[in-house]
This record gives sequence, C-alpha cells and structure tokens, in this order.
Amino acid sequence: MKRRTFLENSLLASASLSVLPPSPLSPKNASFLEEKYASSPYQSTWHTQPDRVWIGEALWANRLQDWHLHNGGLQCNVRGRNRSVALLTHALGPQRDDFVLTTDFRFLARNEPADVLGFRVGSTGPIDDYRSAAIYGKGLLAGVRADGKWVVGEKTLDSPLPAESLSKVLTLELRGEPKANDQYQLTLRIREGEKLLAETTVDSLPGADLRGGVALVSHANTNQQQEFTPSVRFENWQVTGTKVVSNPDRTYGPLYFAQYTLHNGTVKLSALCAPLHEADREVVLELKQGGEWKRVAKSPIDPVSLLASFRLADWQETDAVPYRLAVSVRQNGNQAAIPYYYEGSISPEPASDQPIKLGLFSCNTDHGFPDTDLRDNILHHDIDAALFLGDQFYEVTGGFGVEATTLDRSILDYMRKWQQFGWSYRDVFRHVPCITIPDDHDVYHGNVWGEGGKAAIPEGTAYLRQDSGGYKMHPDWVRMVDHTQTSHLPDPYDSTPIKQGIDVYYTHWNWGPLSFAIIEDRKFKSAPKNIFPAAAGIQNGFITNLDFKDESYLNAPQAELLGPRQEKFLQEWAADWKHGARMKILLSQTNFCTLATLPKNSTGDSAVPTLPIPPLGEYVSGDEPTRDMDSNGWPHSKRNRAVDIIRRAYTLHLAGDQHIGSVVRYGVDTHDDAGFAFAGPALNNIFPRRWWPTLPASHQPLPGRPAYTGKFEDGFKNKITVHAAASPRLTGLKPAFIHDRATGYGIVTIDPDSRQITFECWKRSANPARPTADSQYDGWPITINQYDNYGRTPLAYLPDIEVSDYPNAVVQVINETTNEIEYTLRIKGQQFRPPVFQKGKYTVRVGEPDRDVWQEFKGVRTGRSNKPLRVTLG
Repeated sequence: MKRRTFLENSLLASASLSVLPPSPLSPKNASFLEEKYASSPYQSTWHTQPDRVWIGEALWANRLQDWHLHNGGLQCNVRGRNRSVALLTHALGPQRDDFVLTTDFRFLARNEPADVLGFRVGSTGPIDDYRSAAIYGKGLLAGVRADGKWVVGEKTLDSPLPAESLSKVLTLELRGEPKANDQYQLTLRIREGEKLLAETTVDSLPGADLRGGVALVSHANTNQQQEFTPSVRFENWQVTGTKVVSNPDRTYGPLYFAQYTLHNGTVKLSALCAPLHEADREVVLELKQGGEWKRVAKSPIDPVSLLASFRLADWQETDAVPYRLAVSVRQNGNQAAIPYYYEGSISPEPASDQPIKLGLFSCNTDHGFPDTDLRDNILHHDIDAALFLGDQFYEVTGGFGVEATTLDRSILDYMRKWQQFGWSYRDVFRHVPCITIPDDHDVYHGNVWGEGGKAAIPEGTAYLRQDSGGYKMHPDWVRMVDHTQTSHLPDPYDSTPIKQGIDVYYTHWNWGPLSFAIIEDRKFKSAPKNIFPAAAGIQNGFITNLDFKDESYLNAPQAELLGPRQEKFLQEWAADWKHGARMKILLSQTNFCTLATLPKNSTGDSAVPTLPIPPLGEYVSGDEPTRDMDSNGWPHSKRNRAVDIIRRAYTLHLAGDQHIGSVVRYGVDTHDDAGFAFAGPALNNIFPRRWWPTLPASHQPLPGRPAYTGKFEDGFKNKITVHAAASPRLTGLKPAFIHDRATGYGIVTIDPDSRQITFECWKRSANPARPTADSQYDGWPITINQYDNYGRTPLAYLPDIEVSDYPNAVVQVINETTNEIEYTLRIKGQQFRPPVFQKGKYTVRVGEPDRDVWQEFKGVRTGRSNKPLRVTLG
C-alpha cells in the first residue's frame, strides 16, 4: 500500500502518546487526568532487574545520569537539588478517594540535616500533559529529612525519629484520605519491618493539590550542581488506592525512536536505545512481508551513542513497508526476558509526477514540551519528509542546565535532552525519511565556530571559550552528538576526520526526483576573534568597540565559511544530476545572510529575549542590521562564493537557526542574481530575533507588501531581497512566551513536474485542519519556479537546444574562456534556450547521466547563428 494509506491505517496503532488539545495548564487543572482509565496499582520490579542506568519504561529520571538500578533497588548516585523519578503510567486522579504510597528507603551518605527524601504527589507541569508533569512538575513534597524531621509541603514538623536510624532500611508510607469540603488528611509513617517508628498527620489539605503525577524525590540542601556521592536508595515502591488512575500506554523506551533515509537504493536506519545492561545490547530489525514479521537484520547497540544502526541494500519497494525494532531485556535469575518493540514504516521514493511536501523545523527549546499541538498540526500536512535543521534542543531543555564533568555523565546528559526531542516529535518522522543536523546548541554552544574541529581553550568564561574557536566539549562527545543525529544520513561525501578525530557528515541525498546537499556550516568556519584585531573587541561574534571602523575584516578573504572541502563537494554536487534528479536543494543550519536588526549601536544580542514585542501594525523604529558573525552573512567573500556555487545548479536553500521565519532571494554582484532561501521559524523560540530595518527615503518595498520587504544590504553588505519576514508580534494568545515569539514551522511543496516551489510558514497557534487567512505569517504562501534560483540577467543566449527523442535532459554550459561550469540543469521538456552572462565561446553538453549518454557541442558562440543545437540521445 502507498505511504499515505498506510499512515492513515497505522497512526493510531503506532502512536503510544496521548492526543491532547494544545492548552496551557493552570497549576491544578490537571485535565490530562480526566481520561477514564481503569485504576490499577503500581509495584516496582527493580528486584528483578540487573544493575544498569536505565530504570524502566514506566519511569522518567531527572536526571538520567543521576539514577540507576543497583542491587535490586533504585539509587540516586549524586547529592543534588530536586532529583526525582516520575512514574509515567500512574497518577492521582480528580476523584475524591483514598491513596497509599509506600517505599523502602535508606539515606546512603553523610547528608546535611535538611536533605530530604520522599514522595511528590499531585505533580503538574506548565503544559497539560503527563510528560510535562514528569519533567517540570511541581507538587506536594511529603517525606523525611536526614535529621529525622518530617516535611509536608512547606512545613517542617518535629519527629521522634533519631537521625541515626535513617541509615538503616526503613519503610515510608504516605496515606491520603478524603474529608469534607474537598479536604484531605495526609498521614506519614515510618516503619522498621512491622514496627512503627514515627507517625504524623496533616489535616485540611486542599484536594486540588492532590491531583496529578507522583514521583520519588531526593533533594539536597546544596547550591552545587551535584556532589558525586550516592545519596538515597529506594526499594519496593507501591502506589495503590482508588484515587490512583493508570494508563499502561504511557511508557517510553527502551527503544525511543528511529530515523531513516532512502538513498540510491539503500536504506539507512538508526534507533536510539536506552542505556541497557551490556548483555541486552542487540536490536533486531523486522519487516512485515506477506502479513508476517520477518527478521532481516540485527545490530549491536553502540555503547557510546546508544544507537542500533542498520543498512538495507538493493531496496526497490514501491509501497510503504512496515518495520519493527525489537530488543529483549533480561531479568535476574531464571525469569524470561521482556521483549520491547518500536514500529514505523519505510516509505517509497516519491514519484516525479506528484508534488512532494517537506516539513521544515528548527530551534526547539522546551517552552511547549511535549509539543503535542505541533505534532498533531504537522501530521495533518501529511509531509513526505521531515527536515530538522538544527537546535533540536537547548542547554536548558529538561532543566538543570548542562553537565560537562566526566565524559560518561556528559553523554547521558545529552541523551536525556535527545530523548526528550524524540518524545515530542517521533511521530512526525515515524513513517517518513528524516534529516537531522546538529547546530550550535546541540553541542552545548551559544555559537560555534568549529575551525576544522580544533579544541576551544580549556578555561575562561563561556564567551571567551567559544570565541576562541573550536569545540568546548570533549571530541568523543562531539562525535557522539554527530553520530546520534546523522548516522542514518547517506554516507559522507568524504569521511576523512578533521582535527581531534572529529567526524564529518556532509553528504548528498538522492530521493526520487530531488537531489539534496546536506552541509555543516559551523564545523569549518573561522572564529571572528581570530581574524579581527584585538581593537575590535570581538565578543560572541560581535564587534563591541563602536570606534572600530576597518570594514575590510567584514569581507575577510582569509576567513573560512564552509571550507575548501565542502566547497569542492558543492561544486561536484551541483554538476551531478544522476539518479533522475530534477531539482536541487541545499540543507544547512542557517542561511547565507544576516536577516536581523537591533537597536542602533548595539554591541551584542543578549537583549534580544527582553526587547519589547510590538503589536500588529507597528513598525519598530531605531533598528539597524546586525553584524552578528554567528550568521552565514560573514565572511562576505566566502558567503558570495557559496551562493555562486549553488546558483549554478538552480538550487533552493532551506535552513533554520535564525529564530525568524524568512524568505529571501540572494544577490552576489547585483540584487536577485541568485536563488531563494527559506529559513523556517522556531518551533519554540528562546531568542526572538526581528527584522525592522530603518528605511531610506529611496526604499521601495515589494509591490503590495510591507515596508520591511524589498532590496537591502545586510550588516555585511550582502545583497538580499526580502520577500517575507515573521518578526515577533503581540498576539493576545497564552502562553505569550510561545505565541508572541513568532513560533511555528515551514512547509515546502515541490512539484518536480511543473518545477514550482511553494513556501508556507505556519503559526504554531494555527490549526491546519481549519485554516484561515491568518493561519500563516504575513507574506506567505510564496510560490517560485526552479528557474528563479539563478536570477542573473543574461547578456545573451546560445542557440536553442532541441532534444528530439528524450524529455528532461541534462544541460551543462561550460565557459571555454574560464573553463568553469556556468550551470548544470535538468531542463523541463525537450527545448531549452541557454542563457550566458558574457560573450565568448562555450561548450554545451546535453545528455542523460544515468546512461552516460552525452552529445557535446564545442565552440558555441553567442549571437552567431539562430540554428538550433539538435540532439538525439537514443
């Protein structure tokens, strides 16, 4: 069956996440509890599990690296603030019934008197979803301090329990009983075996405070990120009572998500797995054939990236093929291993006579996690491929910031954020190819100038270290990030590692009639601080000395943008039209310009998150284009070189990173002499950039469009024509930190038959099932043609090309004076009039590269003959 039909039939079966309306959660609304599920108790099974980091599919550890299973129990291996383990499958419902939580526990180390362990109940998060509650939930803490005192909410109560008794294994019980007027009585007890050691009762607690998730908590009275000493241990956790509601589908792991591409008949698929015991680190791939699951491959789980990777050659399927990943997790003793599965489908390559729809995504902080609204809206578009072009998460994702201590712990810190990304978006790419490429925040940088993979200076402030160029994190960690996000991409064009042994992934992807180049526009880029003199005062990629006027450094021919290796790759890719490629698309982290403004004389962009957001209709005055060298507007000379290379293949450029949706047309020597670029808006916008250039009296916006459109030079004198820009606006929608920051996503529809390309820029608040005139940002949709991606004005034309027996041949025009390829293009139809941009002689090649059949005409001149070049390809 075709992919769309398969998707309709299987989405409900394959998506284990609850479908909820996008709505903010007032603290005790807890409407995610209103779903009616049979109440069942929870009983931990840690005593049946081997020692390992992964604590189970029904639990979420805050943080992943802070908890593990050890000797049949759950252990917090650090002493830190607000460490918790949330129970995903069970919660306290809205009904006025009783509940009981019990666990065996022990304080493991010398703790401060105010350190506390216990239960968090009635936990809710900022978004109405159990996943938000699990990670960001606030609720009522009920437990015992290391000095033996009780803690219930904000209250600390005396207890007869001596502190020295807490070094033994004891049992903590929390019992809740409903009383009149929606009040509850809570009773805390501690026992040693059957012996009651201490008890306290708290009356008149509002029932509204006891609706939501439940968690185990270890909270240390310290301001340090953590101390590396085991703090507490739990065993035999039970959650019972008629107030308890349960949903067994709310699990996550140990197979979190999978991504794949199909390229030149080869499927590459990678699956992210939990940190399992080494005896369980093998994943099986099955395909459904003839209605039955058949094993086709197996893969070890890489112990660093936690990926199982598969390669299926000679893939010729023309229908969607369901796949299933399977892993078996062993138990202690003679108990049978538990099988776990993850399902999706491998879609066929798109046809050349049907429109192809791409989803364009980037910049995903956790403001709206778990982003169910985005997931549902994106699924409505029925995209054919998902493009996540950087900043799949931010350092703040999931709370706690980042950890850069030992390599092992730093890897797990990354994995927690990467798992969270998949928790939001895995259904978006469960049935379609997915491209993910890491950007600066994915590698724990505000900005990154990779300088060929070198190491950043080891000490100093965050700005000082990243301004030095290179990577702050360990090279093995950087390799791990690249591997998790890109190992399923087609093989690299040139896999030679760079400095510190860091790998590269830049490559091409042939997919049906589309030919993509996927590049790394950070990894080779020069750090501006190493190019500019000290007098410029470079900080975070900005010139901070307003008296520094030497603009030669803006051009900076000695500085690199993509680097010679990637420039060579793009030149070869631009001339390569094999595998039926009809249209060329470049994917990168950011676009080749600097589309942003700041108040005049700004020397940095740290104020961006706090700048006033204007209402609709207001034009912000006093701004000027920025000189932010994190952007690909710098260095100017190498930016122009990159744009010139890609325009020679009539290439469309898709990107992210800028936190402002935009469509621009590049210019090199003149405005509009190159192609179009669409940078999508942020999914969740932590840095709401804006475009409010001060307008000279001579400025002319595009016809019928706002004043901020039209021809401009950015802060680095790059020529751009702005067709649309989605700056932040006051919307009146809640939460404002999501909707006032111009959040959303891009949809790009490419028709390889007509060669038309349509850009859509959807607001996060819009419902694509019921679109209105206001569903997209002002200026969208925009439709262009493939031929618009080389806008250089011809000086003349060569004789017409007429192909008698073959439609859509490839035409290449070579300048015999410079020996450069002027352009290569698969024409539409059987006739083409080749434009050229200077007088002289040209070689014209017409052919079909897949058959290596060419007809070549040398010494073709402009203006000498009207006789067409007749071609027969056989």
